[in-house]
This record gives sequence, structure tokens and C-alpha cells, in this order.
Amino acid sequence: MVRHIPFNRPSLIGNEIKYIRDAVRLGQLAGDGTYTGKCQDVICTLTAARKSLITHSCTAALEMAAVLCDLGSGDEVIMPSFTFVSTANAVVLRGATPVFVDIDPLTLNMDPAEVAKHVTPQTRAIFAVHYAGFPADMDALAEIAKAHDLMLVEDAAQALGATYKGRLAGSLGDMATLSFHETKNIISGEGGALTLNREDLFERAEIIREKGTNRSQFFRGQVDKYTWVDVGSSYLPGELIAAYLFAQLEAHSTILARRQAIFDTYMEAFAPFEELGKITRTKTPPHCVGNGHMFYLQLPDLKARTRFIKEMGERDINTPFHYVPLHSAPAGLKFGRTTGPLPCTDHVADTLVRLPMYFDLGPDIETVIGAASEILQTL
Repeated sequence: MVRHIPFNRPSLIGNEIKYIRDAVRLGQLAGDGTYTGKCQDVICTLTAARKSLITHSCTAALEMAAVLCDLGSGDEVIMPSFTFVSTANAVVLRGATPVFVDIDPLTLNMDPAEVAKHVTPQTRAIFAVHYAGFPADMDALAEIAKAHDLMLVEDAAQALGATYKGRLAGSLGDMATLSFHETKNIISGEGGALTLNREDLFERAEIIREKGTNRSQFFRGQVDKYTWVDVGSSYLPGELIAAYLFAQLEAHSTILARRQAIFDTYMEAFAPFEELGKITRTKTPPHCVGNGHMFYLQLPDLKARTRFIKEMGERDINTPFHYVPLHSAPAGLKFGRTTGPLPCTDHVADTLVRLPMYFDLGPDIETVIGAASEILQTL
């Protein structure tokens, strides 16, 4: 009997437990301790960002980004519909409107031509999602942002370690958000980070993360007491999370290499099926180097995708589809605005399926490939 193969399985890489014990020994479990600082230093190195602040989730980092964009009622933010709900929720929570545009069929990232067509006087920002760990066309989006004086935010939840034209994800916009959820390459169970590339955002970002207080300035001796000075919330993770995260960040190159090897194995195995026209493999956008975050196939239609997932499940292999497009979700219809038909988004949502991808997949990858190949031969 084949053992269950999940879509994701979190892994211990090296020093996670050692650092958690050390965090307890150091006597500070609340955030902004020794391991918080260590994580933020490494994240700046891995993204080439000027500053980073770890958060309890990528959702929290997105909410901070929305505050830093000064969003309010009547404002609009352009984003893809094919993304996780947190990208839109961060905007809606500020009273602003997410404006959903279509994705490019080659990259599955937001189409800059669609963004340019739908900038209005109400537009305040562009939230660019780096799908599957491949950065969006940031030069084109930066040109649009500059022409209309818009903030450019990278939703780089999936993209730590990926590059665009040789530049690291996390350094490509005014700011960026990262995820360390257990389904990502680098994990801490839950967790995230905000990276900042504009010095004028640094001080306010710290304040927002510290419940709207100038607490960080107080501990640096810049003020004689700290108090409430701005809007904010409790976005810090505790030191136990930071300790686990630091161990993972230390092993970043090892994790990236392992995942990239899995990605490459999948790419080679499914090439014959793409030549036969049965599937489309994961696409690497021009000028991008991915990080092995995800491997997906696109089936011909919803019926074929449904059958594939069902038959893989019968073999005890979990192969989920991805997002329900936000423009068609109940909350998207209530809070968002759609620019018109989004045919590529709808097609991808109906046809994309993700294969298991995690550090300890090991020999099980051959089981996944064998089962998938059997099913694809009959489609």
C-alpha cells in the first residue's frame, strides 16, 4: 500500500529546537528580542532590502503596507484577482477598493498592460503578486507607478530568493511582504516580514508594527518615554517563532537547492506530456529565476483537472488546485471592483493543479510522477 503523500509537510532542517531553547534561556519570549534582530538581518541579505521587520504573518505585513500607502475610503489599489485573499483584505480593511485585473497567460502574474489601462484618479497603489515564486514584470509596473505617482508593493509571499533581471524579490518595489507560513520554502508555522526600500517609510513602519507607539525609539534612547503616536496593531511575532525562523533562514541555500532539484525533476518528467499537448508545465517568465516554491500543471479544462485530482486522491496523493479568483468570490463582489472579463484568470483557476513540494519529499517524488503519468496517459 502506498503511504499518504501530502501536498506539503513541514520539516526540521537543523537548529530549530536548539534556538528555541536558547530563546527561552535568554529570558525574553515577547517579540523584538535577539532572534528577531538576527532574522531581520538575514532577510535584508536575502532580499537586498534596506530594512526588514518580521511580522506574525504575511497578512500582517500586507496590512502594514496598506497603512504605509495611506489608503482610505475612495482609494483604489490595482491587483490580480488570482491571488490569496490577504492581498485584497489588507486594502479593504483600510476602506479602500481592490481593483482586479487579469493575469498574463505566460507568467500567471499581473499583466502590466491591464494595469496601465485601469489606472484612475482614485488609484493609490499597485500590489504586484509574484506567483509561484516568479517575480512579476516589475520594470513595467514601476514605470506605471512612477508615471502616476503610485506606491508599488510586492506581494512576495512565495518568492524569497527568486530574482528578476538579477535583482532579488523583496527589493523591487517601495516595499514587499514575505510569508513564512508552513507551506512556504522557509517556514515558522505562521510568520511573515515587511521589507522596505525607502528610508522615509522606516520610522512609521516600526510605529505601525508596535501598536502605533514609538516604543522602538524609546528603547534606542531617542525619546524619554513611549506613547501612542499613530495607527497600528500588534504585528510582532514572539521570540520562539523568531528562533525557529532563524534556523530556517540559516539553511536558506540548502532548502532552495533541494526544492529547485524537485522542481527540475518534475519539469523533466512531464515534458513528454506537454509535447503531446496533454498539459502545460510550470512556466518560467522572461528575466526571472525562480526559487522552487511550487510546481503546477495546467490541464486542458475543468473536467480533466477534476478527474486528475480525484484519481490522484484515490492513490492517496494530495494535489490541490489553487485560488478561487477574488473577483468572483462573495467578498470580492461586495468589496472589490473588476475591470471587465478576466478570461485568463478564469481559465487558470479551472485548469491549474499543484503537485507535492516539500523539503523531505525524497523518493516519494517517483510515486507522484508515476501516478500522475498513468492518469495523464488516459486523458
